[in-house]
Amino acid sequence: MSKKIYVGNLPYNATQESLQEAFSKACPVSSAVIITDKFSGRSKGFGFIEVDNDDDMNAAISMWNQQDFGGRKLVVNEARPLKPRD
Repeated sequence: MSKKIYVGNLPYNATQESLQEAFSKACPVSSAVIITDKFSGRSKGFGFIEVDNDDDMNAAISMWNQQDFGGRKLVVNEARPLKPRD
């Protein structure tokens, strides 16, 4: 079952390709998505990486959490499910 990883504090000029390339150094990456503002198209500074299993997820988190990426220290952890709004 695939696992989703939250990647926060991304530089605003980061691309999905650069994010996928960086995390591919730790493990095989299924997908990389940077969340953008729907009106301006500008990055919101966070994104998600999808990997195949727990071992890959743990390898990516341990390699990239608190590491420099484009001049900013990343916050990397397992993504939590979206909570429904009231």
